[in-house]
Amino acid sequence: MRHLTRFCALSLCLLPAGLLAQSTPDVQTRLAAVEAAAKSAQSAGDNAWMLVSAALVLMMTGPGLALFYGGLVRRKNVLGTMMQSFILMAVVTVLWAICGYSLAFGGSSPFLGDFSFAFLKNVGVAPNADYAATIPQQTFMVYQLMFAIITPALISGAFAERMKFSAMLLFTVLWSLFVYFPMAHMVWGKGGLLNAFSGGKIPCFDFAGGTVVHITSGVSALVCALYLGKRIGFPHTPFKPHSMVLSFIGACLLWVGWFGFNAGSALAASGLATSAFVATHFGAAAAALGWLAAEWIGHGKPSVLGGISGAVAGLVAITPASGFVKPFPALLIGFCAGVVCYLMVTRVKAKFGYDDSLDAFGVHGAGGTLGAILTGVFATNAINDGLKDAAGHVMPLGLVDGNGMQVVNQLIGVAISWVLAIVGTIIILKICDVLVGVRVTKEQEIEGLDLSMHGEEGYIFES
Repeated sequence: MRHLTRFCALSLCLLPAGLLAQSTPDVQTRLAAVEAAAKSAQSAGDNAWMLVSAALVLMMTGPGLALFYGGLVRRKNVLGTMMQSFILMAVVTVLWAICGYSLAFGGSSPFLGDFSFAFLKNVGVAPNADYAATIPQQTFMVYQLMFAIITPALISGAFAERMKFSAMLLFTVLWSLFVYFPMAHMVWGKGGLLNAFSGGKIPCFDFAGGTVVHITSGVSALVCALYLGKRIGFPHTPFKPHSMVLSFIGACLLWVGWFGFNAGSALAASGLATSAFVATHFGAAAAALGWLAAEWIGHGKPSVLGGISGAVAGLVAITPASGFVKPFPALLIGFCAGVVCYLMVTRVKAKFGYDDSLDAFGVHGAGGTLGAILTGVFATNAINDGLKDAAGHVMPLGLVDGNGMQVVNQLIGVAISWVLAIVGTIIILKICDVLVGVRVTKEQEIEGLDLSMHGEEGYIFES
C-alpha cells in the first residue's frame, strides 16, 4: 500500500504542468458542486420537517385544543368554547404578521425585539442564521407563529363559560403584545435576558416553551379565573363534561401534535429532534400512568378524564426539558407531573376554592413550573452540546452534569415568567373591563355562550 501511494505521488509529479493546471479547477468545481448539493439536500430535509412541525402545532389548537376544551364544558357552551380556540388562529396570525414576529425575534435587546421585521419586512426564503441557518426565515416565522396562537388559547380554559367574546378578543391582542412577545424574546430571541444560547445574562433552558408558553398561560389563567369570579352555582352545581368523546379525541390530537411542538423546536431534521421526540412521548406516557395511579388510589377508579389530563400534564412538563434530557429522566419528569398536577386539580383547587373551569392553571401553570425546574436538574450535554465556552469546549448543562447553578437559573426564569404573567394579566383585564366589560350577564351565562354570544347551538335534536 505504501509503495502504491508513492507511485501515485511520483506519477502526479511527472504529469505535464499544463495538464495538472487544467485538472485542478475541474476538481475544485466538482467539489464545490458536491458541497452545494449536500447543503441543498440538508436544507430541503430540514425545511420539510419544519413545515410538517408547523402544521402539527397548528393542529394542536384546532382541532386538538378546541375538541379537548369543547368536550369538557356543558352542552350550551360547546361552540363558544371551541370558537375561542378557532378565532385565535385568525387574530394572532394577523397580529404576528404586523408586529408580533418582529417584537419576538427582531433586534437583540434583553427584553423585547424591535420593528425590523414589522409587516414581515425582509422575511423571505433566505435563512436567518441567528435562529435557523438551514431553513428559510419564512419557515421559522410561521413555525413560531403556531406557538403564539396556542398560548393564549390555553388561557381560555380558565374563564370558559363566562367571558364575553369581545373581551376575549381584546384580551388576547393585549396579552400577546405585553406578555407573550416579550417573554418569547427574553427566552428565544437574540440577546434575550434568559437566552442561554445567545448571551443571556440569566441562562435559562427552555427548549420548546415551558416558561414562554405554559407558565405564562397557566398563571394568567389563574389570574383570569380569580378576576372573573366563579361560575353561577360553583361549586355546588355539578359542571360535568358534556362529551368525554370529544375531549378524548382532542387529547389524542394534542399528543400527536406535540411532536411538532417539541421535536420541531430542534429547527432541523436532526438527532436532537429525535431525542426530543422520544422524550416527549415518554413523558406523556409516564404522566398518564402517574395521574391514573394517584386517582385510582385516591378515588378507587381510574377515569378516562384522568388519563387524558395526565397525558397533557406530562406533555406540558417535558416541553422545556425535551431537548436536554435522556429518556429515563423524561419518564421521571412525566410521572412527577402526573401526580403533582393531579393533586393541584383535586386538592389545591378544592382547598382554595377558585373556579379554574378546565384546570388550565393546575395543568399548565403547575406542570410548566415543575418541568422548567426539573430541566435544570436533568439537562445534560450528552443530549444537547450546543452550549460552548469561548474555547469551543462543550459546557455542562444541568445538575447531572455538575452544574447545580442551573437549577437557580431555572428558578429565576420561572419567577420572571410568573411575575410578568400576573402583573400583565391584571392590568390587561382591568383595561378590558373598562372598555368592553369582561364577564357575561347572569342571563347570558344561564342561557349559555352558544346562543348569547353567537346565536347558534352546538347540537340540534329536532328532526
